[in-house]
Amino acid sequence: MSRVVAVEPILPEHVYAQEMITAVVGPLVAPDPARTAVLRRLHASAGVDRRHLALPLEEYAGLGSLGAANAVFVREGTLLAERACRRALAAAGLVAADVDHVFATSVTGIAAPSLDVLLAERLGLRSDVRRTPSFGLGCAGGAGGLARVHDHLLGRPRDVSLLVSVELCSLTLQHGDDSTANLVASGLFGDGAAAAVVVGAMHPLARPTSAPGERPVTSSLRRTAKVLDTRSRLYPGTTGALGWEVRDTGFAIVLSAGLPDLLRAHLLADVKDLLAEHGLTPAEVPTWVVHAGGPRVIDAVRDALGLSEDAVRESRASLAEAGNLSSASVLDVLARTLTRSDAPPGSPAVLMAFGPGVSCELVLLQLEGR
Repeated sequence: MSRVVAVEPILPEHVYAQEMITAVVGPLVAPDPARTAVLRRLHASAGVDRRHLALPLEEYAGLGSLGAANAVFVREGTLLAERACRRALAAAGLVAADVDHVFATSVTGIAAPSLDVLLAERLGLRSDVRRTPSFGLGCAGGAGGLARVHDHLLGRPRDVSLLVSVELCSLTLQHGDDSTANLVASGLFGDGAAAAVVVGAMHPLARPTSAPGERPVTSSLRRTAKVLDTRSRLYPGTTGALGWEVRDTGFAIVLSAGLPDLLRAHLLADVKDLLAEHGLTPAEVPTWVVHAGGPRVIDAVRDALGLSEDAVRESRASLAEAGNLSSASVLDVLARTLTRSDAPPGSPAVLMAFGPGVSCELVLLQLEGR
């Protein structure tokens, strides 16, 4: 089985209280006072205390086209992703030349050459590095990326894979669009990146401790996690529920209010299906790594699986401190969990995230010791 040996989220340096963002963004998005009042209410109930932004807050008034926003994405997103990758590699005790495979995911900007190519030059990756660029997984990209990295490592068990997510959600702000979906998005999503180092079962770092003469495990995490299994699920008839409408002004959010109800209806069966093959039930899983999709999404997961509020505390904390980071969100929650969890070594954990499709990505983990 593959092993996650380092996870490093990183946030932009421009950080603002939710109230300040509301005051600046409100007139841009909803100039009608009646809709501004709705915006304020939605922002206040988003479960977000502060967010980190790719640009200083006052610069968003000047971003009004897809081209302008995407240029910022390529410039700032590459820098942020590079920082996350360098930190993750250092935490794992590895260097860029050790990386055999890169899986890069984002849904808030596009680049060709793709982000992984831009990172290869900046990080100093080998010229024969295998690359898997991904666009469109959306908020499920962190979980889906980890699952696809695991698939790669099953076939190449000596390899090192670098999973990198970068999402600059603030660049998708749609000026003058006072639809409820855009009002919600303008108060919910934040900017950030995350990188994870995952190794195959035959790599020296796949063992919790190193044998004499081997490079020691130097991860900054208090513990690592073994990937045991994964599941992907597409819910039929939901393609119009979540995603983007691509406009000349950029990516306009498509966000159905019915998403939490969809999770309540289907998630438990999907989780049971994953766990049953390993002789487990949800009640036997002490750790849940849930994408911080918003307060109603977290509530829906908690209710569908019969979890305690304590089981989703790291998701609530991630949402409050950074907002919904799209594909990077679940990796941020994973890093928090691996740093703070007191669950017994060898115990199972389920990681999950949801994206356009509507899709659900599940990863069954086994937590290792400190």
